[in-house]
Amino acid sequence: METLEEYLDFAKDIAKHAGEVMMKYFKQNNGASYKGDKTIVTLADTEINSYLIKQVKENYPSHCVDGEEEQFGKSDYVWVCDPVDGTAMYARHIPVAVFSLALVIKGESKVGVVFDPFTDSLYTAIRGKGAYKNGEKITVNDYELDDMKTVCHYDLWPEADYNISKVLQELGNKTYIIGLGSIIRACMCVASGDFTFAIFPGTKHKNCDIAAVKVIVEEAGGTVTDLFGNEQRYDESINGAVISNGKIHNEVTETVKKYLKDRK
Repeated sequence: METLEEYLDFAKDIAKHAGEVMMKYFKQNNGASYKGDKTIVTLADTEINSYLIKQVKENYPSHCVDGEEEQFGKSDYVWVCDPVDGTAMYARHIPVAVFSLALVIKGESKVGVVFDPFTDSLYTAIRGKGAYKNGEKITVNDYELDDMKTVCHYDLWPEADYNISKVLQELGNKTYIIGLGSIIRACMCVASGDFTFAIFPGTKHKNCDIAAVKVIVEEAGGTVTDLFGNEQRYDESINGAVISNGKIHNEVTETVKKYLKDRK
């Protein structure tokens, strides 16, 4: 019977390999192309996703994989992966991109890893065991929105189901909000206390972006919900996400509710 610690070791090995693949293609022709939804995919995305499926088949054949680029099987044990988050930056040779992998059991994120190969930063968490960066425990900050130290992140794109522009406009009267280029990288900044919140309007198959974030940020003391403050599953499409230090979470979700109607 495998343990969550064994699953974490497996995920860390995958992450290290993914980082090598990302660096291999970063400064050369990365084969960037556009998918039907107008998002970019690179050779690193497809190679990493295929490698994960191969390793899961060999090591945990009763599990399945929900990768952003490729899926395999059906199970209550789902390895949810974003091979390269921040692909738009990565494809343009801008070093803001990470690998993300979570083990989701019956809809709940139990194990999460995020690896930034450009800074050699490995973020890890097991539900109930705390969150770590390169083996050192990390925690969210305790800043208010109007604290001058507060920096926050947003993602915004034309095809998103939720247009959060008015939400950003109101929140931007209190705090500094930037678009870092990778939602998962920004969420690791929340987990380590450098950012105070991140807001994400993604829905269809965007569990790949937030599954590992869920366990890492919450084990660092933060809060992760859908856009409206509700819990959600991470083995299926999500309803956007607010990722915060917890202290300002209600303020953000209440602002969302002023401008957006829950479509779920």
